[in-house]
Amino acid sequence: MEENSKIVITARTRRPEAGLRQFSFNEMQIPDGALVEYRRRAWLAFQRMSLPVTTDEAWRRTDLRTFPADVFRLPTETSFENSPEVPAHLLKPLIADQHGGQIILSPGYSRIDLDEKISGQGVIFTDLKTAEIKYPELLEKMIGKTVNPEEGKFASLAAAFARNGVVLYVPKGVSVEAPLHSVLWGAGIDLAHISHILVLVDEGASLTYVHESASPATDNFNSMHAGLVEIQVMKGARLRFVELQSWGKNVWNFSHERIRVERDGNLDWIFGAVGSRLTKNFSELDLVGPGAVGQMSGFYFTDGNQHLDHDTQQNHLAPNTKSDLLFKGALKGNSRSVWQGMIYVAPSAQKSDGYQANRNLVLSERARADSIPGLEILADDVRCTHGATVGKLEQDPLFYLKSRGVSQGDAERLLVEGFFDPIMQRIPFEGVRERFQQAIFEKMSS
Repeated sequence: MEENSKIVITARTRRPEAGLRQFSFNEMQIPDGALVEYRRRAWLAFQRMSLPVTTDEAWRRTDLRTFPADVFRLPTETSFENSPEVPAHLLKPLIADQHGGQIILSPGYSRIDLDEKISGQGVIFTDLKTAEIKYPELLEKMIGKTVNPEEGKFASLAAAFARNGVVLYVPKGVSVEAPLHSVLWGAGIDLAHISHILVLVDEGASLTYVHESASPATDNFNSMHAGLVEIQVMKGARLRFVELQSWGKNVWNFSHERIRVERDGNLDWIFGAVGSRLTKNFSELDLVGPGAVGQMSGFYFTDGNQHLDHDTQQNHLAPNTKSDLLFKGALKGNSRSVWQGMIYVAPSAQKSDGYQANRNLVLSERARADSIPGLEILADDVRCTHGATVGKLEQDPLFYLKSRGVSQGDAERLLVEGFFDPIMQRIPFEGVRERFQQAIFEKMSS
């Protein structure tokens, strides 16, 4: 080597975006209707932004290099032809004996049922297409009020192209006793299912709402879902929101969700995830008025090659607010879970009380759980705590059960059920608990 020669080292801090496949959607596919200007602004944001890469902080542990973005197409009116129908068990009440109303969303049609007594109270519970025709003024109060389409590539995608969705409004002072239920059914091959859920619970009102996303169980082709959930809980209102994700293992699932709670409002947010090939979910709670309270309870169980990434944020933006988060997950096979949580307390949010915990049970040598709690506190009179654990089944109770004649499989299942019991105790709905317990049984039996 000559004395004057130099060794040149080239370092890359960001993977070239050419390695990612790109969506084939175009501006002509933006739906018409009352939201067309909102959608066109979202489209411009979608064009500006690139697909996220692992050098982006929020995506460090979720790699999209194998994500087949270019194969997906938007559904048409005939996309649902010859596809499996919604299974009957998804339409059964999960809370109480019957629904107060139910909406079924699929690529080809929607079905809406609402009890006349509830509609007589002024409650609006309909699909997005109908709301654009009948309630454009109401949509102006709901669309883009909690989630900004420019928050990410998938947020702008959902805002620009959502054809399916739910619009739910509960007027001031109205208490809806019977739960409302919606199901997004994502059947079809290589389809991009895009959804937008909009809920406004007005001052002093109360409601229980269950939303489930599901699709046929198959591994033979790809599908994707991109969704937005925007919810406002106004002054003194109460909302129980149960959200279940049981996508088939062929589905790439992305969502941005934010719930805003005003003064003295109360939110109980229950989340369960057992499906999808890959999920990246942003769930945020904004406590914006004094006395606002929010509880977030999460359940997830992965197996096979599933990858579930949940990014949660508890934002205390006003004084005397309280948040309480508990997420628990179990993992089998080669699966991986990621939970990254943050409690943020604004400078003016004195007397805030925030708690977050994530507990993981790893049932396979090849499974992996990443748990990253965080605090950002800018006020000096608060109480905020967090914790995270990753562990295996304890051998002593397992040995005890087996010594009493319980089989290895049943003993492991009983211990997993016991691990999830703190989450089950937070769920005041027998049907939801039964659904989670059935998921545990199926995962442990596979």
